Amino acid sequence: MSQVRSEIDRIDGELVRLIAERFGYVERAWHLKKDPSEAHVPWRIQQVIDKVKAHAEERGLPPEMVEMVAAQWRNMIGWFVQYEEEKLRQQEAGNGGNAG
Repeated sequence: MSQVRSEIDRIDGELVRLIAERFGYVERAWHLKKDPSEAHVPWRIQQVIDKVKAHAEERGLPPEMVEMVAAQWRNMIGWFVQYEEEKLRQQEAGNGGNAG
């Protein structure tokens, strides 16, 4: 049992590392945007969710788990969108409202 727990801990650490890596790209992305409205792109959010669900299905996860994973991704993306919007608003305010 200790080996199983150790592997679960290892995987948890890797998941956190990957989420941190994803966050790094979100950090880069907001720098490329000009306006807070660019942070929320519904078609792109749905595209990401659809891809995540497909990956989960390909891995043979039960349908309930696929939906749970998709829900968690929506939560994560929602946080990232709020983060980008806030950073872009701060940037806009720092520029006196003038982008660029």
